[in-house]
Amino acid sequence: MAKKILIAEDEKSILISLEFLMRLDGYDVQATTRGDEVIPCLRAFAPDLVILDVMLPQRSGFELCREIRANPQWADMKIIILSAKGREIEVRRGLDSGANAYVTKPFATSDLRQQVRLLIESPP
Repeated sequence: MAKKILIAEDEKSILISLEFLMRLDGYDVQATTRGDEVIPCLRAFAPDLVILDVMLPQRSGFELCREIRANPQWADMKIIILSAKGREIEVRRGLDSGANAYVTKPFATSDLRQQVRLLIESPP
């Protein structure tokens, strides 16, 4: 059974690229462009990993990351935060909110794919 990835990204070109690459790597993918759709998608789709943009409409990725981590049902879910904000304080904020990794835009797709593989294959 394929591992599942939820991608929450409001920039269409990045979203389309990530969906394509994750499917190419054999993952079952669901995507959303809105922050307020992330939690309902988690409940319905039950992904193994979430790629979460920080600047989503309706809810920030930081806020969503904290909410995911607060739910014991999702304790083992892996989270990668994507952001154009690459200063150390933002990276620290992302990791402190519960993300397993923080990737700064622009990013090399090969690096992100490797990060996904490492996280999704690591034990809880």
